[in-house]
Amino acid sequence: MGDVRIAIAGLGNCASALIQGTHYYRNARADEEVPGLMHVDFGGYFPKDLKFVAAFEVNRKKIGLDIAEAMWVEPNCCMVFAPDVPKIGVKVLPGPISDGVAPHMRESFFAYDEKEIEPVNIVDELKKSKADMLVSYLPVGSADSSRIYAKAALEAGIGYINAIPEFIVSDPKSPIAQAFEKQGIPCAGDDIKSQLGATILHRVLAQLFDKRGLILENTYQLNIGGNTDFENMQVENRLASKRISKTEAVTSCVDYELPTKIGPSDYVPFLQDNKICYITMRSRAFGDLPLDLELKLSVQDSPNSGGVIIDVARAVKIALDRGIGGELSSISSYSFKHPRYQIDDFEARKRVDEFIEGKRER
Repeated sequence: MGDVRIAIAGLGNCASALIQGTHYYRNARADEEVPGLMHVDFGGYFPKDLKFVAAFEVNRKKIGLDIAEAMWVEPNCCMVFAPDVPKIGVKVLPGPISDGVAPHMRESFFAYDEKEIEPVNIVDELKKSKADMLVSYLPVGSADSSRIYAKAALEAGIGYINAIPEFIVSDPKSPIAQAFEKQGIPCAGDDIKSQLGATILHRVLAQLFDKRGLILENTYQLNIGGNTDFENMQVENRLASKRISKTEAVTSCVDYELPTKIGPSDYVPFLQDNKICYITMRSRAFGDLPLDLELKLSVQDSPNSGGVIIDVARAVKIALDRGIGGELSSISSYSFKHPRYQIDDFEARKRVDEFIEGKRER
């Protein structure tokens, strides 16, 4: 059916996991079950069909390198599971810094000197690359940068996937989201879920407690990790939207007010890309007796969402093929923490399958 041509904004750990994953599963068969993918054959598109045609970065050590080389450059610490990814033949370009680099992260990100390097024109490069879509992997807190790239995707006439917690696609009043719909260009977001991460696990547990008649009194989720995502989020004002995104994903599962504290808790450098999550749920059971749950989850953070993006990219490509514009509600509800419509995850998966089959428009 052709290629799924992808441009990436932010060539960090998550991008490394995505690129490795498409290579790792390049020989996967349609009848094969592989971990992390809804389907190997997703509406006629396979993982091997994803082609990376452009990448934008602010890290001076990555700029100018082939994408397949740059994805290993520090501070990337994604676990290597596909060491033999060949050169792609596409060099990493300097993107605008804007608010994409917090002051305390300029050294960690090896941010380029704007007096020596001039950022490229994103729209021109997207058109030149003939990308089908742009995936935003910018750091949390990149409010202005996210909108710069989203608008560039619009101007270039390509799809847009927002993997970070900036509420662009999910907000029906957002001028950008409205423009995607008006121009007939598909978009999906916001804030990617992992295959099985802290948020999806916490969501399903909240749904389970509710469906089994337990009344949740309070719950919290504490997360620690050692990658640059956690280092970046040490500054509280950069993670306000992240807390909202993760909190609403859980509290939307019950129809009463639920005291909740959710979000990144600390940066532990030696953990690198290993994320540790602690979830505590306090509830009342029959007879108003206490029923408490305490859980620890340990995952490789970046690869945990790699397969999810592979699915989302293929959904966006199907929408492009069919001429469907605007927010793609089924894949957004299934794959993102802060979609426009928070619905049951199992129902969302059913709707994605209906979308693939053409039984549901979006």
